[in-house]
Amino acid sequence: MYDTRAYEAETDGIVVRVQPSYLAGQSDPEGGRWVWAYQVEIVNLTGVPVQLMARRWVITDARGHVEEVRGPGVIGEQPTILPGESYSYASGCPLGTASGSMVGGYAMTDATGRAFEAAIPAFSLDVPGDRRVLN
Repeated sequence: MYDTRAYEAETDGIVVRVQPSYLAGQSDPEGGRWVWAYQVEIVNLTGVPVQLMARRWVITDARGHVEEVRGPGVIGEQPTILPGESYSYASGCPLGTASGSMVGGYAMTDATGRAFEAAIPAFSLDVPGDRRVLN
C-alpha cells in the first residue's frame, strides 16, 4: 500500500477528510485493473448531532469515463455523529486506468431536521510516481 496526502473539505461545520492509498498487491496493471483504498474521516464541528443518510460519488478514470454511484449510508451504516465527534470508515475503488479521480457528497440531516450535502473533496487516484494532483 502506498499512502498519499489527505484531502479535506468543510461544509456547514462538517469536515470530510479523505486519504487514498494505491493497493499494488490487489492491482493487475497487465490485466488493466488498478485498485485504491481510501480512508474517510467525517468530523462534526457543529453544535448538534448529524446523521449521514446517503452518499454520492462521481468517479472519473483517465479516459474520461464517468461513473456516478449513489446509495444509502456508507458501508451499510447511517451513522449519527455527535458534536465534536468523528466517524471513520475505509472503502475501495477499482479502475481500468492507472489514474483517476473521485469527488462527491454525503446527504446529511441534523437534529433540527435540516437536510444538507456535506462535500467530499475531489481527490486523485494515482499510481505512485505520478505527479498529478487535484485540489
